[in-house]
Amino acid sequence: QVQLVESGGGLVQAGGTLRLSCAASGGTCSSVTVGWFRPAPGKEREFVAVISRSAGLRYYADYVKGRFTISRDNTKNTVYLQMNSLKPEDTAVYYCAADRGPYSDSAKDYDYWGQGTQVTVSS
Repeated sequence: QVQLVESGGGLVQAGGTLRLSCAASGGTCSSVTVGWFRPAPGKEREFVAVISRSAGLRYYADYVKGRFTISRDNTKNTVYLQMNSLKPEDTAVYYCAADRGPYSDSAKDYDYWGQGTQVTVSS
């Protein structure tokens, strides 16, 4: 079983920067697809970004394109979410998730979840 622990959240002013980390144990990051999600109205989790397991391809939700960057360091078994130009609308608990199946941007397709890290952006 894969265990995930998020960290790096905090309180920042609009326009600021945070770097979230997702540390994995009980497996390797290179063998799974890893995504970032957050709560949204009408559904339990909203897609933010994902890095695929095959060639390390990256995909982003439209509202974070050009601002967020997802990456992985397989030597540390960690996936990162670099968050730049943060807006108050970005305030949420961010969760990382791992999937041993094919690429997906749907939260229901992911098998393993962390407990989340709080991001708060003030105006």
